Amino acid sequence: MRAAPTILHLDMDAFYASVEQASKPSLRGKAVIVGGLGPRGVVATASYEARRFGVHSAMPMGQARRLCPNGACLIPRFSLYRQVSDVVMAMLRELSPLVEPLSLDEAFVDLEAGGVAFDARTARETGERLRADIRAATGLSGSVGLAGSKMLAKVASEEAKPAGLLLIEPGTERELLAPMSVRTLPGVGPATGEHLRRAGITLVGELVEAGEDELVRMVGRSAGAGLYRMALGLDDRPVVAERDAKSVSVEDTFDVDLHDRVRIRGEVQRLADRCVRRLRGSGHSGRTIVLKVRRYDFSTLTRSETLRGPTDDPAVVREAAARLLEGVDTTGGVRLLGVGVTGLADYTQEDLFAQSLAAEPDGADRAEGADGADRADGAEGAAGADAAEGAAGSGAEAVAAGTPEAGAEGTTGAHEALETPGEPEPSPERRWTAGSDVRHAVYGPGWVQGSGVGRVTVRFEQPGSEPGRVRTFRVDDPELEPSDPLPLVGEGP
Repeated sequence: MRAAPTILHLDMDAFYASVEQASKPSLRGKAVIVGGLGPRGVVATASYEARRFGVHSAMPMGQARRLCPNGACLIPRFSLYRQVSDVVMAMLRELSPLVEPLSLDEAFVDLEAGGVAFDARTARETGERLRADIRAATGLSGSVGLAGSKMLAKVASEEAKPAGLLLIEPGTERELLAPMSVRTLPGVGPATGEHLRRAGITLVGELVEAGEDELVRMVGRSAGAGLYRMALGLDDRPVVAERDAKSVSVEDTFDVDLHDRVRIRGEVQRLADRCVRRLRGSGHSGRTIVLKVRRYDFSTLTRSETLRGPTDDPAVVREAAARLLEGVDTTGGVRLLGVGVTGLADYTQEDLFAQSLAAEPDGADRAEGADGADRADGAEGAAGADAAEGAAGSGAEAVAAGTPEAGAEGTTGAHEALETPGEPEPSPERRWTAGSDVRHAVYGPGWVQGSGVGRVTVRFEQPGSEPGRVRTFRVDDPELEPSDPLPLVGEGP
């Protein structure tokens, strides 16, 4: 614990949804839900307007639509989120060399190491200046927590949401934490929280009253001792600038259970190729290949195979994943598949040592139980992004609420008649997903509100403009093309 609140925790507010609202003027102040749009899609994040209806991260998209029928449901645009995240992280690194990113929208900063804060006054000034700079550079809001430890800084930023700043003065930790729920503490999930509740402990102050010995008896030595220290506000973990990646993985959830073994093998091969592309993009190779299969009854099997040396060869990864699949019973159907690589290294062993003949099967076969429901990670982090990307891939032509097709309450702007009525049905190759960026040769940049029955509805607007007008075209209209996202700040309409 430090004597001054010089550890800062930044958490961007409803990050994915806020980026969508900033880039789509007609959605400002409205309920926005970002995630997979298929029948088995899950919510990556929801705007605060949608959260008032009970929508939250990791919720099935179908349930979110029922709770918030007029919400705009959009596919994630991770390329744009990463661009905005890079801007924010660069600003944090200007404050200190010790920046510990937790996800695209969240990071710890050691202000003392950067020489920008040494006491409560300078820390608060730095935090307020950072929030203002982020707003100016991105148009988005972030919440800031300041404290003498990482745990308390994170608690402070959560209490400051949305768009606030909270500084915890050293010496006031126990008083602040005492009335909070035990779920506030890091590592206390639903299972541990329920176990403590059955013992009559629901508040952090009650953990302190129970004492360390009682907590050790209840949840084990390591967890009990750690829980007691956190309840006292004690946390000596330093801010670590670089954290080594432990694994790279991709997964997809399917709208309909897969039963065809040939189709399942094909999906595993496709996932293996995607995984290798991500592996190479991170500058790593890996030694252990992991296959994840979630079956029709939600039971999940994970099998792995360790090679004699690290590889980033797609053929090697495909072969290993195929061998692992042969040992999995897919009778009854498969709802999710995933391929990952662990045991990462910064180099690649010669292929001679990484080929399949040199493989050493681990024999790991772990059943995670029927409660492992499909979800994207609740945190909008890098892992959460990967999960949501997989979920988003399962929903092809879902319609965003608020469009004429959805039959929901429309947003500002008139809807005009179809441009080409009576034309023959277009080819099915071109598909437009709700929320994706497009550009029309005549009307300029816009975004897809929905598509179906051979038509695509587009709202033509961009960051900084007034809410735009809506037009509908054939899905194969030659003047309509996919487009890259526009920057949130810096380009006028």
